[in-house]
This record gives sequence, C-alpha cells and structure tokens, in this order.
Amino acid sequence: MSQAPQQTAPRIKVALIGYGFVGKTFHAPLISAIEGLELIIIASSDSEKVHRDYPAVEVIADPETAITHPEVDLVVIASPNATHAPLAKLALLANKHVVVDKPFTLDLAEARELIAIAGQQQRLLSVFHNRRWDSDFLAIKTQLQAGKIGNIAQFESHMDRFRPQVRDRWREKAQPGSGLWFDIGPHLIDQTLQLFGLPDSVEGNICLLREGAQIDDWAHVIMNYPQHRVILHCSMLAAGGSLRFVAHGTEGSLVKAGIDQQEAQLAAGVRPEDDIWGQDDDPVVYYCPEGKAHSLATPAGDQSRYYQGIADALRQGAPNPVSGIEALAVMAVMEAAVAASQSGQRQVIALTEQEIAKLR
Repeated sequence: MSQAPQQTAPRIKVALIGYGFVGKTFHAPLISAIEGLELIIIASSDSEKVHRDYPAVEVIADPETAITHPEVDLVVIASPNATHAPLAKLALLANKHVVVDKPFTLDLAEARELIAIAGQQQRLLSVFHNRRWDSDFLAIKTQLQAGKIGNIAQFESHMDRFRPQVRDRWREKAQPGSGLWFDIGPHLIDQTLQLFGLPDSVEGNICLLREGAQIDDWAHVIMNYPQHRVILHCSMLAAGGSLRFVAHGTEGSLVKAGIDQQEAQLAAGVRPEDDIWGQDDDPVVYYCPEGKAHSLATPAGDQSRYYQGIADALRQGAPNPVSGIEALAVMAVMEAAVAASQSGQRQVIALTEQEIAKLR
C-alpha cells in the first residue's frame, strides 16, 4: 500500500508595517529569505520605493487597513517606536500573529497589556531581537559557555557610532521612544540577559553630549550581578577605538573588536542565500593567564534564523524565538536604567515574582 503524500503547512502570509530604514534593510529581506513566509503587503506611503524592491507586493498606505487585511496571518510592526503598542494591539485584536521591532513598547504597562491580549487571543507575539544571531555575539557566547575564561568578573558590550551632527529624523527628536538608549539599549540588554539572566540591580548614566541634541545620544549602564559586573555602553561620538565585547575572568580574557557585518551586508544588497552572508573574518582574541594572545575563529552570523523560528513556530508548533516575557524583561532593564540615571541611585528590576518565574 502506498503512503499518502505528506502535507506541507501553508506559507504564512505577512504584512510589513513600515518601510523606513528598519523595514527596508532588515525585515523585508529577512522575511523574503524564509520559504515558509510570504510577504504580501507592505504598509507605506511611498509605493514607488517599495515596488523598486518588491514589485509583486501590494502597497497599502494606511497601516490599519494593511493590519486587518483578511489574507494576512502575521503582522510585522516596523514603524516608529511610539506606534508599536497601538498597532500591535490592533493586530492582536484582529486575530493576527505579531512581530514587533525593538523596542517592544514605550514602557512596561504597554508591554504587559500586549502580552495579556496575545494570551487571550491565543496569538503568537514576538519581538525582533535579531542580534542574538550576530557573529560577534555568537562568538563570545560560545567561548563563555565553554568556560574559556573561568568565572567571569567583568563583561563589557559596546555599540558605538560616529554621528556628530544631529539629524532631522524622529529617532533624534525629543519624543517618547526616541534617543540612542531606546535604539541601541534593547540589543545590548537582550544579549546580556541571554548570557547571564536578570541582574540584581542597575545603574545608569544617560545624557545628551552633542551640540543641538534634543534626546539622549550617550549611555553608560552597569548591570550588577552577585559575582560580576556588566557594562553596557553606546555613543554617537566614537569615531574609532571601541571594542565590541570585552570579558575578563579567573582564567583569562576575551576581546572581540569588530562588530557583526550583517547590517552592512543587507544595506549593500547581500542576502541570506549568498555565500558570504554573515561571514566575520575578525577573530575573538583569547588572552591566557600568561598574557599570550590566541586567535579564535568567529562563527558566521545569521539573523534570518529569527524569521525561520517564527515560521517554525506558526507552521510546526516550535517555540517562539523571542517570547513576550523575554522582551518584557528587556523593557524592565531599560526602564531601570532610565530611572537610575534620573535619580542617581541603583534600581532593582520592576518585574513580579510570577514574571521572573516565567523567565527561568
């Protein structure tokens, strides 16, 4: 007796809300690289811009119309930060699965509301913490988890830029969800939580350093753990000399100088199916107790694994690659750092015992 052909789960139809830098550079190409996902709608006021890249995709100017379109299964929110929560809420209530670009929301209250609605609607809610799949992070994570430097004492994570001129864009205006900490902070925090879990407390110094700046452009945050300290740093006034990761432990040190290249590759037109995708020729340097330097290969990064995880979760019941509760923890650390900077005092993480238990 011949076996019946195995049925393949249908492709998930996706609406992308927003086609600015993040939507165009990250979301659209990464979604398009996944066989189980089909990008059918992009919400944008610039149809010509979209159709130059994706001529077959329907362009809808109104985000709400795109979100509630009857053919859409998954809505990806890549619009300005202040719109994340209201648009995600609309999508969940329309019975759509939702991916939200970082930052998840503007505050913990919005994040908790979205998690609750997703649970009530029985819809997937995920946050695009794509830098879990960066080459630099994968390299340092591999060595730390292998115990290369023994018990860790100090860990530093830097993401610096050199943009001395204040630009006329929403990210640099004095409005909710703008500023460097809300832009870069979620990446730095999420990676740290993946490595070490929640800290005991947070210290912060977040400020404006550039002439004419309207919103923060420099942040230095310390996450305090029982036996080690984590330093998170980002700046708009660093032309060079910064190291992406530094880790010191009882059996040596690790340094990863260069940053992952996927953002630069995507902006240059490289795609996940290309041979050079995610390659990183900059090694991790291990300093042994005697002080000698040893080069360790850096694995390739692959941010498309996030969307492969989304497709697997929706089509095969696999785990959500970045759950709402994990994103809530990131928001809690972000808020604690802001409060610490404003008060000059250490802050504890404002999560409930039930929320903390879900993170274990």
